[in-house]
Amino acid sequence: MSRDELRREMRDGVEFWGFEEYGALDGVMGIQPVKDVTLIRHAYVRTQRQRAGIGARLLAHLHSLASGPVLMGTWTAASWAIHFYEKHGFRVVGPEQKNALLRRYWTVPDAQAAASVVLVEHDAISKSQRKTWPADGDTEYRV
Repeated sequence: MSRDELRREMRDGVEFWGFEEYGALDGVMGIQPVKDVTLIRHAYVRTQRQRAGIGARLLAHLHSLASGPVLMGTWTAASWAIHFYEKHGFRVVGPEQKNALLRRYWTVPDAQAAASVVLVEHDAISKSQRKTWPADGDTEYRV
């Protein structure tokens, strides 16, 4: 990510958190409140430090700061990222739900939306509450 893109993301409300060990920044992850959800944004761990629990620690920390359901988007081809998030309590939503969520909470070009998936935390909204989400009812579905 370029410095200008980083500044733009921060101006748009993304708060970045990092994991540093032995003086090196080994991982970074962003969090952004948008409407009634929290987005996890820009999650990166240095290749040589992956599988050391850094991503899990950052995700847990950001999850503790979140208000409302937590969502994240990634590339469909990033199977390792999808597996990581599924291992940590998230699930991929179907194509119709993905498109509705992308329109509501992200601003991405159509080509990027077509090549992306959206993941939601398993317990985003308790099924026993029988609530629909997103809250404004534009597109309703149960999570």
